[in-house]
Amino acid sequence: MIEDLLIYGAISGAVYALLALGFTLVYGVAEILNMAHGALYMLGVYAFVILFSFFHLDLLSSIILATIFVGFVGIAVYGLIRSVVDEVLPVLVVTLGATLVIQQLSIIQFGARDIRVPPMISGIVTLLGVKILQDRLLALALSLCLIFVLWIFISRSKIGLAMRAVAQDREVAMLMGINTERVYMLTILISGSLAAVAGMLITRPVVNPNIWQTPLYMSFAIVVLGGLGSIKGSLVGAFIIGYAENAVLYLVPEGQYLKGAVALAVMVIVLVLRPAGIFGKRMEIER
Repeated sequence: MIEDLLIYGAISGAVYALLALGFTLVYGVAEILNMAHGALYMLGVYAFVILFSFFHLDLLSSIILATIFVGFVGIAVYGLIRSVVDEVLPVLVVTLGATLVIQQLSIIQFGARDIRVPPMISGIVTLLGVKILQDRLLALALSLCLIFVLWIFISRSKIGLAMRAVAQDREVAMLMGINTERVYMLTILISGSLAAVAGMLITRPVVNPNIWQTPLYMSFAIVVLGGLGSIKGSLVGAFIIGYAENAVLYLVPEGQYLKGAVALAVMVIVLVLRPAGIFGKRMEIER
């Protein structure tokens, strides 16, 4: 049981981190609570199924094209909130409205029925005495690689430096010649792309137009748990949620139906003990 928890908790945590990083990146840089994050997740799954199953493209091409498509949809969503980006309530309303539009378009195109999501690769391997689907190991490996690449991009590249500068103080960044509009667009492009990849890796065995709800509140729970705007907090929070969920799955027979409740319960407990989250944004800046 311990080996099962270690392995499957790591898989869940890594993919949840990928999902939450996109959400926290947009908030940390632009202070935008993007309620369309779950819809972008859903679009990534649909795009992957169309390319991989219907058009029979190879795995890598399907992932890349679906990711690019969803990234540009994210930019389109930003275009809708561009004029009200500094207002919290209009941003929430518009992005939630965009989510409902995307959901209805999905219903028109695919119907409200479940559509099978094929595994990326088939087969089973044994690790530490635990049998694991190769598809799940690929999800773990790809998630960790993307998290590492994102970390290097933000910490080492000039664009990443610009994003950190805008996150620290937008007005000063503008005075230094940084194009904040371009930074916002790039940030939401990256965010949408991460949501799409997370959707392709998590969603099994079916997708339907209602799946956007779970990744949205899961992202929100992880980001609030780790601290709004904190990348480190999102990583830690994602693995806490991942391991907590898998522990419930093993201890409670009906645990599959309690996954969302587990995430919210962990978030509430941590916020009672630490209202700013594990790594609040203020604390990061002070350090």
